[in-house]
Amino acid sequence: MDSYNTEDVIYALATAWAKSAIAVVRASGTGCIERLCPAVRSRHDIRKLASNTAHYCNLVDPADGKPVDDIVLTVYRDGHGYTGEEAFEISCHGGLQVVRAVLGTLSALGFRQALPGEFTLRAFLHGKMDLTRAEAVDELVKAQGRTGQIMALNRLNGALFRQIDKIKDIVLDMMSIVEVQLDYSDDEIGENLDFPRERLDEAVRGLEKLRDSYSTGRLFSQGARIVLAGPSNAGKSSLFNYFLKEERAIVSPQKGTTRDFIEAMCTVRGIPVRLYDTAGFRELSESEIEEEGIRRSRSLMDSADIVIYLADSSDFTDPDPKVLSDPRCIAVLNKTDLVDRELEGFIKLSVTTGQGFDVLCDAIYGRLTSDLEVSDDSALVIENTRQKENLERASSALRRASDALDAGLPLDIVSMEIQEALEALGELTGEVTTDDILERIFGSFCVGK
Repeated sequence: MDSYNTEDVIYALATAWAKSAIAVVRASGTGCIERLCPAVRSRHDIRKLASNTAHYCNLVDPADGKPVDDIVLTVYRDGHGYTGEEAFEISCHGGLQVVRAVLGTLSALGFRQALPGEFTLRAFLHGKMDLTRAEAVDELVKAQGRTGQIMALNRLNGALFRQIDKIKDIVLDMMSIVEVQLDYSDDEIGENLDFPRERLDEAVRGLEKLRDSYSTGRLFSQGARIVLAGPSNAGKSSLFNYFLKEERAIVSPQKGTTRDFIEAMCTVRGIPVRLYDTAGFRELSESEIEEEGIRRSRSLMDSADIVIYLADSSDFTDPDPKVLSDPRCIAVLNKTDLVDRELEGFIKLSVTTGQGFDVLCDAIYGRLTSDLEVSDDSALVIENTRQKENLERASSALRRASDALDAGLPLDIVSMEIQEALEALGELTGEVTTDDILERIFGSFCVGK
């Protein structure tokens, strides 16, 4: 953690590095407002501005007084704002040259550019959020679909922390009973303190439910790979464009138009999907390029989560049985507006009219979530591997404590296992941390968060 010097005053561009109407630069650290003073021209002394207030100012070059930009300065006093320490935000015009000039001004004043995740690290260190909320910041920014975004926002608002805290209270109650029984005899206690087995089972169920939600969380955050495959001219490129609601792939009645795969992101029923349009399967042509495209298409199918096999209703040929027998395959009969054909196991579709598209989307969603428990987008799920590992560690320790009780082993052993569970839960929320853990978590962030 040597690189994260919390004594420095830091800055970062909080908005995208792109031309826009407004850009926001944030800064944080003790004395940062005082340090900004030489570059600000204002009717007010910015050192005396109240917290959580915004003021129109002129930003100038501290070396020669030349104007940099007209800005809105928002001030956060110690204990307020995102990081919990003295901070400010500069809202400036979003031209890239303006942004460069603002960042250069801060650098000239002795501000250091923030490292990845450093603002959120400071928020954690100042008690503004626990580790589950800090990780949710990164997960929210990286969310690729609406459902995944809502799930991450639920964690950011503290739903995961509250659930873990509730379970931890149960474990602490169990620990206190064990410790009392270890330190005092029944005669000294004056009452019989039976171990709360029902509460132990409740804690294990809660931990394992959260752990098992990992697959759901990963699906809605990371998404799935879907490959469109099938013979040439079956309508794969048309369906690809229909999913994207734009003309990305070239559509032509000439066979072999798609020589290489094309990929793009879209969402299906809230699930982020990386969609691939591939070269059509047919007898090897004279074109080496097309043959290579077909080879790549088959390679993509091997790594796909779902393969949508498109057949042409107006020019139907028997598909490869190996493809249709693949459990990842969804068979689709396209161009049913031209020839209305019925085939067992095939979804009828017309990309031209859109008929059958909702049925196809339902089939995709059902196939991807068939082994998952999905209730609604506000469900509490995790998508973080570190959290999953700590939940597994805690639940395993409690199960070992239960086994030790069943085997009549000494309470010292039970106590050790419960303590292991508490340490895992503490590491999960950040009560127990190491520099290595913090470096791994915050080093994965984007600069400015």
